[in-house]
Amino acid sequence: MIQVHENLKKSCQDALIALQKLNKEEYKDILSKLEWCLGSYEHDHNPKGLFEYGIKSLDILKNAKAKQPKLVTKKVIDNLEKSILSISEN
Repeated sequence: MIQVHENLKKSCQDALIALQKLNKEEYKDILSKLEWCLGSYEHDHNPKGLFEYGIKSLDILKNAKAKQPKLVTKKVIDNLEKSILSISEN
């Protein structure tokens, strides 16, 4: 279970980087919340926030990829989806 949580953390870190690269003002809120959740996870190892904001980040990244395919890699989206699914199954 710990590895599942660590995979989610890594995927959320990658999503954060991808969102930062999009460099849009409209993503400022999700960026700050995702950063906070990553820090919180490091402190208490509770993945609830990562799960919640990972799902929100996934939606944003999918929409961004649909509009501008070269800005977001498929790997970031796929890894985030797999991590969220792994948490959902447990």
